[in-house]
Amino acid sequence: MTLRDRRAFLWDMLQAARSIESFVSGKTLDDYQRDDLLRSGVERQFLIIGEALSQATRVFPDLEEQISDASRIIAFRNRLVHGYASVADDVVWAIVQDELLRFGAEVEALLQESTE
Repeated sequence: MTLRDRRAFLWDMLQAARSIESFVSGKTLDDYQRDDLLRSGVERQFLIIGEALSQATRVFPDLEEQISDASRIIAFRNRLVHGYASVADDVVWAIVQDELLRFGAEVEALLQESTE
């Protein structure tokens, strides 16, 4: 089995974060709650972020210290998958509004460092 390159994991996480940003641009919580497709798209991208981060931290343990709240991000992914019935739209929306930009900036900086 070949190991994925660190940059590949970072790239996947960054692209997923950017997709979420694009999906919610100009939207409100109300829009999010009424739009099944929007919610599905956002949650799918969070699954990608959480799974990529989970796999990446197994191969590159230092990433856990370089990405704020890495363990919480992975736990959120697990909640989306295994506790899907208890996921509250307002919680997902708050994460999008309050934490996604910081996460994207951190991942982008790590990706830049990896290519230098």
